[in-house]
Amino acid sequence: MAVQLGDKQWYIVTTYSMHEAKTAENLRKRINTMNMQDYILRVIVCDQEVPVLKDGLPTGKTKTVNLYPGYIFVEMIMTDQSWYIVRNTPGVTGIAGSSGGGQKPTPVTREEIEPVLKRMGLVDVSMYDRYAIGDRVKVIHGALEGTEGEIISLDKATGAVRVKTTFFGRSTPVDVDFSEIEKI
Repeated sequence: MAVQLGDKQWYIVTTYSMHEAKTAENLRKRINTMNMQDYILRVIVCDQEVPVLKDGLPTGKTKTVNLYPGYIFVEMIMTDQSWYIVRNTPGVTGIAGSSGGGQKPTPVTREEIEPVLKRMGLVDVSMYDRYAIGDRVKVIHGALEGTEGEIISLDKATGAVRVKTTFFGRSTPVDVDFSEIEKI
């Protein structure tokens, strides 16, 4: 039975906090040396640059912060070999959704992984299929973080989304990037 590319799923791999980058590097090396690029497709550590504040004011410096300490995200086609390679990589302490005893883990749903990918700026064209004019959304990062509203226009080519929200009791359209919203 041939494995189809559509069989790829996202999995949450657990590791020691503060060792996410090293574990991801170890896994990438194993993928290359074991020729598994067609089965283990992406390895993501959710690091983000944030401004350093002093007394509540930006200092002009930034620091890297892991949004999900102790976790890395792996997109792969689950086979016995790909599962073996991931779980036996130095630094990997487990795979979320695996009950042990040889049971393969449960993949993460699209709804669960989408906000993670968007925070990393990784927008997949298939993500647009879940959104339509009239959908209620929340801004997950950027200047309007936490703002909720309704989609009034969506441009898949540019990633621009216009959301109708309420500011000071008035209906106001705001423009945000597709990577900044998630469905409510």
